[in-house]
Amino acid sequence: MSRPAEPVPALRAQALTKTHRGEGAAAHAVRGVDLTVRRGEFVAVTGPSGAGKSTLLHLLGGLQRPDSGSIWLDGECTDSYGEARWAVERRRSIGIVFQFFNLVSNLTVADNIELPALLAGASSKRARTARRELLGELGLEGRARSMPGELSGGEQQRVALARALVNHPRLLLADEPTGSLDSKGTREVMRLLSRFHARGQTILLVTHDARLASTADRVISFFDGRITDDADLGDPPARSTGLSGVLELKD
Repeated sequence: MSRPAEPVPALRAQALTKTHRGEGAAAHAVRGVDLTVRRGEFVAVTGPSGAGKSTLLHLLGGLQRPDSGSIWLDGECTDSYGEARWAVERRRSIGIVFQFFNLVSNLTVADNIELPALLAGASSKRARTARRELLGELGLEGRARSMPGELSGGEQQRVALARALVNHPRLLLADEPTGSLDSKGTREVMRLLSRFHARGQTILLVTHDARLASTADRVISFFDGRITDDADLGDPPARSTGLSGVLELKD
């Protein structure tokens, strides 16, 4: 009897390399990295500052292009993707959360969250509905008309998380999402990531904090542009197939 086919991973990278060239010596940020992330998996990439973790995440999200190597999203090779195609993928399939929030300062919380949905083709009504559900889920119901500068760091990062999730992406990339937060904000954001992961969200988290990494299913140690260890922390719990509380915006 033949074995059932392995499910297509959410993300796969093969032989990725990236070198930063400036006025000084070339910096080899990513050196021949192979990586597979299964659907529904929570993977943490940890290591010291300067190890190349953020560069790796930027390559996986199409924010930078590798010098060599290939990336597959849900089984589709991205070698031929240009900037426009990567932008479409980031609107529809890849949510990204950054350390410094990157909210649009002159837009309200509501507009910051709805904007990616509108850019992805959702109607105003559907974007508003998704925004209301996410703000309720994230404990920010009364902040819709606030400006980003009126929020605490933890609240801004929760808004950034809502913005990243509004299009129900298949993959969430989080680049040091608690790096600029106090201990309370850090606990809030990590609790939310764990909650969405428990509902089936695929997450790749970059962090220098081993304590945060320990909340993941799997921890990858990254040093000098290379994976030095890949540890499975145990079988993930059974999960539902969707994210209740987040509206699916794609037709």
